[in-house]
Amino acid sequence: MSVLLAFAAAMLFGMGTWLLLQRRLSRIIIGVGLIGHGSNILLLTSGSGRGLPPIIGSADPADFADPLPQALALTSIVITFGVTAFLFAIGYRSWKLTNDDIVEDDVEDRYVARRAVDAEIVEGEAAERERAIEEDRV
Repeated sequence: MSVLLAFAAAMLFGMGTWLLLQRRLSRIIIGVGLIGHGSNILLLTSGSGRGLPPIIGSADPADFADPLPQALALTSIVITFGVTAFLFAIGYRSWKLTNDDIVEDDVEDRYVARRAVDAEIVEGEAAERERAIEEDRV
């Protein structure tokens, strides 16, 4: 049973990651939700299984359920809810401004990409100069 749950968590992580890489904000929001569900399944699967409620005096403390996976799953739910609400607000604002939910490239992204290409050109020219100098010496 735990192998099936681990496989389900892996599938949710995979589909969520694929959706996060898309250009539409609606798909990104669904991807965040899938990753949140995958993390909840993974955290609850990682628990040691069933146990007794941790009420002191009711049973042996070794038989108590581990509360850590449950607490981490609750934290994951809260964080996923907050991020999803934030993305919904961004999506609503984007829809109001552009009537579309496509995430465009940022001007800064283009600048960084252009700097990387320029750096490769400069490095290539420097390597060619060094080869020419080395050939002149021989």
